[in-house]
Amino acid sequence: MRTEIMTFEEMAPRTAYEVWRLRQDVFVVEQSCPYADLDGRDVEEGTRHLILWIGDDVVGTLRILDDDPHWRIGRVVLAPRARGRGLAEAMMQAALTATSDRDVVLDAQSPLAQWYRALGFAVVGDEFVEDGTPHLPMRLFR
Repeated sequence: MRTEIMTFEEMAPRTAYEVWRLRQDVFVVEQSCPYADLDGRDVEEGTRHLILWIGDDVVGTLRILDDDPHWRIGRVVLAPRARGRGLAEAMMQAALTATSDRDVVLDAQSPLAQWYRALGFAVVGDEFVEDGTPHLPMRLFR
């Protein structure tokens, strides 16, 4: 298992394809949530993609956006076969290390808010529905 953090320009075409396929497989197909995943933010200059590999397979990913004055983490996803082994926490810890210079915000799917609390995030607003899924705005204060 290894993680890498890279910009869009640093991603090989096959890696980018695997990242977007994983997001589609989980968010759109598994969670039955059709939404515009390719929103233009993946290619922004300040965006970083954390990719979790097992061997040659992309099994997890998340996106770090430069939303100055804070960082924004989103699109946190694991392949079904990689779940239940603490890999999402490993991805988040790597992302938090990479963003240690500023506060970090995210919009957590509401059922996962407790998990994000364990990582140090606090709920900072009211629940809202995005693409049919309840979310909570959360922030890690630094």
